[in-house]
Amino acid sequence: MDVKDEASGTKTVKEQDLKKHMHGHPAEGPYDYDVGSETSVDPSKLKTHMHVCNGERSFACIFCNKQFTSSSDLKVHTRAHTGERTCECAVCKRKFLHSGDLTVHMRIHTKEGLYECDVCKCKFSQTSSLRKHMRTHTGERLYTCTICQRMFSHSSSLTAHMHTHTGERPFECSVCKRKFSGSSNLRTHMRTHTGERPFGCDVCKCKFTTRSILTTHMRTHTNERPFECDVCKRKFTTRGILTTHMHTHSGERPYECNVCKCKFTARGTLTKHMHTHTG
Repeated sequence: MDVKDEASGTKTVKEQDLKKHMHGHPAEGPYDYDVGSETSVDPSKLKTHMHVCNGERSFACIFCNKQFTSSSDLKVHTRAHTGERTCECAVCKRKFLHSGDLTVHMRIHTKEGLYECDVCKCKFSQTSSLRKHMRTHTGERLYTCTICQRMFSHSSSLTAHMHTHTGERPFECSVCKRKFSGSSNLRTHMRTHTGERPFGCDVCKCKFTTRSILTTHMRTHTNERPFECDVCKRKFTTRGILTTHMHTHSGERPYECNVCKCKFTARGTLTKHMHTHTG
């Protein structure tokens, strides 16, 4: 590859050199370089491109040590740790890490290209989000913790869960310095500072801080109860309520009063009981 003009910084790539180089890539691309008698390439883009080709990852994250081929990729990744979100929606003021995420989000406001759940009528801007959401109705859990065998619907939930075993909390709130095991936990927490409730019910106009809370709320309108007890066939709106109900069959009382040592099947019952000690 020859340098054509040092002043302008433009590089000229000979046709045979470029063809030889491109043999190592999938035929479908996509690539920014057209093969002709000579092709002009921006030096900085070429350098980043060559890092990708050579497998070089010269830029390391100071938080998790993950490595990247370019400083721009590292900069975007770092926002996941700091909570910085530079791309703001002009309508609802919700902020995003990437401009592409903002573009997809805008469909919620324009109502264009939305994908609707056949069960609860929740709408999503991406088919992948709809597929993940459907697991809340089917109860499907594809991801298993190798340590405790607990299962999760989403890979991100499993990743965050693994930090409970390691004790790692790499995501810090820039306001109160509280730390979290997952970036999604941090995002949800930040709404306690901003007051943001970006997920609205189309039926009663109630708004919520997370989509999962909205999904649960929608069941009050649809009467859907997707979680069934294997013993008595009673159905419930959330997995947590089903888990608590199962204690009535097993006799398990996992919630203990630290004052009188009484035990209870549900956390809510323990909370009420504590009032008898505090007045």
